[in-house]
Amino acid sequence: MQERAYIVGWGHTPFGKLDNIDAEQLIRDAALPAIASAGLAPADIDGLFVGHFNGGFLRQDFSGAMAAVAIPELRRVPAVRLENACATGSAAIWAALDALAAGRMKHVLVLGFEKMNTLPAEQIGQTLLKCSYVKEEGDTPAGFAGVFGQIAGRYFERFGDQSDALAAISAKNHANGVHNPYAHMRRDLGFEFCRTPSEKNPFVAGPLKRSDCSLVSDGAAALVLSRAPVAGAAVAPVRWRSRTQVNEWLPMSRRDPTRFEGAALAWQQGLDAAQVSLADLKFVETHDCFTIAELLEYEAMGLAPQGQGARAILDGVTRKDGRLPVNPSGGLKSRGHPIGATGVSQHVMAAMQLSGTAGDMQIGNADLGAVFNMGGAAVANYLGILEAA
Repeated sequence: MQERAYIVGWGHTPFGKLDNIDAEQLIRDAALPAIASAGLAPADIDGLFVGHFNGGFLRQDFSGAMAAVAIPELRRVPAVRLENACATGSAAIWAALDALAAGRMKHVLVLGFEKMNTLPAEQIGQTLLKCSYVKEEGDTPAGFAGVFGQIAGRYFERFGDQSDALAAISAKNHANGVHNPYAHMRRDLGFEFCRTPSEKNPFVAGPLKRSDCSLVSDGAAALVLSRAPVAGAAVAPVRWRSRTQVNEWLPMSRRDPTRFEGAALAWQQGLDAAQVSLADLKFVETHDCFTIAELLEYEAMGLAPQGQGARAILDGVTRKDGRLPVNPSGGLKSRGHPIGATGVSQHVMAAMQLSGTAGDMQIGNADLGAVFNMGGAAVANYLGILEAA
């Protein structure tokens, strides 16, 4: 069953360490181009859905009200802030889609933003650990990298050393990110650098090296969603074939850390609802907060059986010229991971592909794609199947 909703405009700031840009400027730099590309004015926006994790990165909270501070024309527009860990951006999109489906609104603005580089590295790690089950995992060394380092360690113990596969995933995403004008790191690191521990690429947690971890980034992304295509829009519309959210246990102790079962169920339900198969997709933007996450997501989406996800990358299936390109934008690994912005950014990347405006990132014949965004260690799992309208 297709959603009666369209992406009709988008905006995206560069991701990076943006010390001299405040939250209001980030909002403006993403939201105003999104509204303009939709062929609309701020006065046409019926609702604001703001994705912002924060968790202590900024002293200012109450983020739903910040859009109007940045853009005064939005002063009287209903606004709400959504938060769902690293899937905060997708939570904001889903809420906006619900408002459109209810008929309450016609055009809505979804904005995701984050300023992460406001704290020392140790405090950033402590802040992100709030997305774990703090009673059991809140003192994990190395923060969330430690959580995924433990996941990788368990996977290696059960299925063998996967260092080649993780290095290949990192190298792939960095090579793809060279062509993304918004990426935090536009540098092709190469397989050997990602595979070999060094002073510049030390182990961070368990078998994970620095090159296996997404970047701490600032940035914003925005979408304008509408119940119908907009005449005069500067970009071709994109629509949902299906959207799915599946939650999983928060405590890692209650589940098998080597399987993303909630993610697998989201993929199964989402493909069934869209009435398509994995073979029909032309690309996937997936949540590679750590390279081990992308490996497990290969298995969750059905590219390989459990324990054999390495085949998808080592056989070239998920490379840009492979059967199913995964993260042609460079993913979180290269593009960056400003928590509240990530889910929105992933949808912008997909919309660019489906509208044929992805430039050097473009995949040929990209008429159907998917976005997978997760909060925590595959706790809040969001899957959208999108198509060119």
